[in-house]
Amino acid sequence: MKTHDPITATVIQASLVAAADEMFTVLKKTAMSPIIYEVLDVGTGITDAEGELISSGAGIPTFVGVLDKAVKRIVEIHGLDKVREGDVYVTNDPYYGGVTHLNDVVIALPVFASGELVAWAASIAHWNDVGGKTPGSMAVDVSEIFQEGLRLPAVKLFEDGKPIRSVFDIISSNSRLPDFVTGDLWAQVAASRKAESRIRQIVETYGLDTYRGALASLFEEGERRTRAGLATLPEGTYKIEEEQDDGAVWRAAITVSKERFLVDLRDNPEQRNAPYNTSRDGAVISAQMIFKALTDPTLFTNGGSFRALEVITQPGTVFHATGNAPHGYYFETRIRLADMLWQCIARAMPERMPAGSFASICGTVIVGNHPDTGRRFTMVEPQMGGWGATVERDGLDAMYSTNHGETFNCPVEICEARYGIDVGHKRLNETEEGKGLHSGGKGVTVSYRPRGKAILSAGYSRNRQPVWGLNGGNPGGTNGLTVFRRDGKREDYAFVSGLVIEPGDEILVRTANGGGWGAAD
Repeated sequence: MKTHDPITATVIQASLVAAADEMFTVLKKTAMSPIIYEVLDVGTGITDAEGELISSGAGIPTFVGVLDKAVKRIVEIHGLDKVREGDVYVTNDPYYGGVTHLNDVVIALPVFASGELVAWAASIAHWNDVGGKTPGSMAVDVSEIFQEGLRLPAVKLFEDGKPIRSVFDIISSNSRLPDFVTGDLWAQVAASRKAESRIRQIVETYGLDTYRGALASLFEEGERRTRAGLATLPEGTYKIEEEQDDGAVWRAAITVSKERFLVDLRDNPEQRNAPYNTSRDGAVISAQMIFKALTDPTLFTNGGSFRALEVITQPGTVFHATGNAPHGYYFETRIRLADMLWQCIARAMPERMPAGSFASICGTVIVGNHPDTGRRFTMVEPQMGGWGATVERDGLDAMYSTNHGETFNCPVEICEARYGIDVGHKRLNETEEGKGLHSGGKGVTVSYRPRGKAILSAGYSRNRQPVWGLNGGNPGGTNGLTVFRRDGKREDYAFVSGLVIEPGDEILVRTANGGGWGAAD
């Protein structure tokens, strides 16, 4: 069948989106860890044979942005001519297509139909523990990636449809939670296999030529949409400098023209011997988020959507780490970069953009043994905060960060039952930050009281520098974490790991209100 009519192409495209959504559903329903099946700290997607994104399921947008880059790196390392039906690859290493940090694991399955490689079905999910020097694999006191846990440099997990047992054994023996990582791994494999069956059905139904024609039109549509949006933006070069909590100054320049959206990140601090670096691909994802929001803020996304985007980085900087630099808290660097780019454009177009949000994942990891069952647990919980106000309305209360997508908080009942951690309260802030003509959304405070001895790791940026207001609106608040000891002592933290929490201690989370928009009357 060689008809390239638009209706057939649309049906194929919709079927590929449905296949990615089915991947997400399978992963959500079969994973073992609450960070996956409750919080939905995952991303699913389908690429073409070369790794260009075709479609994506629900989940974290910046995680979806990892998948095409991971597949392209796998292809680069192994070569398309070496990829065989029945293979499955795994990577978590930012220097081998993993993009993020070692906890985030990509499973990629090449899909063959009519004897040819036609697609990849890929997913990424946060695994609770991959080794390293602290439980939960989120140490702050590291200087090299070797200290952060097990590295999987785009290796085969399956060959000829059979598991490579030695790789499975390496994975399970390097985790403090071997049952959980094994279960979550198989959930990702199952998700890819579901998409594989759907893609084969599509090719068998419509033919390989028609399938490829549909992909070509899909990419053309993605490019057309974003170029049309680009044409609505005011041309010019917009620059920003922003001091970070640690005193470092970050810089960016965005140049908008009729043909290109150029993000220049070269003039930035050198990479650090600490876990606050991101890969170049991670910086590209931050730029993709602002570009997509400005040009085509819809669910429609594929490789063609970013043809007009160019990102320039300097190797060896915090936005393009090289060598053996650690990446454990990459997500704080990446979300802070996305927020800075957002602020840069918002200053030029305040009527079109909201004020700043709390702009931190506020990742909180509590590890211990359940006080009733003795079973080891790892709680991984991003926190919610306030979003910025807009020209039309107040900001949204208690949302996940603007880059964190379709994720949810872990229910109190799950936290208390699975981990033996009492949740004293979870409520909106009653502070006055972020006032304006329209006020920023409210952050939250959360009280955790582990009933047994536990280990805490956490990373909260925007701890010193408050959320920015826009067009005369007041700044929002700051994020932070406090431990109140049972003897009455208080300890304040922004980044911490390996901190011993005793029964009777309280962990109090506070996240920022969003920034206000416009001066109050």
